[in-house]
Amino acid sequence: MTAGIDTPDRRGRTGLDRHGRDLTGNPRVRIVDVEVLSCDWYVLRRTTFDYQHRDGHWSREQRETYDRGDGATILLYDTDRRTVLLTRQFRLPAYVNGHPDGMLLETAAGLLDGDTPEEAVRREAAEETGCVVDAAEHVFAVYMSPGSVTERLHFFAARYRPASVAATHGGVTGEGEDIAVVELPFHKALDMINSGEIVDAKAIMLLQWAALDGPFTRGHPAGRRFGTVTR
Repeated sequence: MTAGIDTPDRRGRTGLDRHGRDLTGNPRVRIVDVEVLSCDWYVLRRTTFDYQHRDGHWSREQRETYDRGDGATILLYDTDRRTVLLTRQFRLPAYVNGHPDGMLLETAAGLLDGDTPEEAVRREAAEETGCVVDAAEHVFAVYMSPGSVTERLHFFAARYRPASVAATHGGVTGEGEDIAVVELPFHKALDMINSGEIVDAKAIMLLQWAALDGPFTRGHPAGRRFGTVTR
């Protein structure tokens, strides 16, 4: 008996080796086998499949996929003062892969964990920044690392108030989170992308969206299009 397959794993899941076996959307892909390599908290699978190339021949391929569930992230902004609210926290994967101290500036984010994307992003905004989001605008949803990670991340934006926000700490202590809340002028946040001080992909994408097509676009009716946040 194998946890996660025949018996529940630590998160109560079974049948994890069935994921993807019934896919029929692409006639050039035939799933042959799915093997669960790890299911401690997230799930690592090795999938064997036959793939038809453009010239018509078939080849047998194997790929590993890391399944951590889908997530949501949000850019909190104040157009009156032209500021954004970000978080700073330690990220071990970045630290072991060349980041000087592993302390990344990010937009508030988290996994859906069974909630809808908007419910999840409201939860994460409250936990990480102390802001209560009344409503949020769904900007787009993307696959952040489609070569190996299954996660689809939903991007949101919402206004925050009041006019002044002091830096505080957030996060769920029981989950080991130690998150600093950082308010920045919007123009400075953009400059920090160019300087390499902001290297978090989701923060970069939302900041650039805000500049090109979002609340900081000249003449953009942000006050009418986006929800508000209280703190």
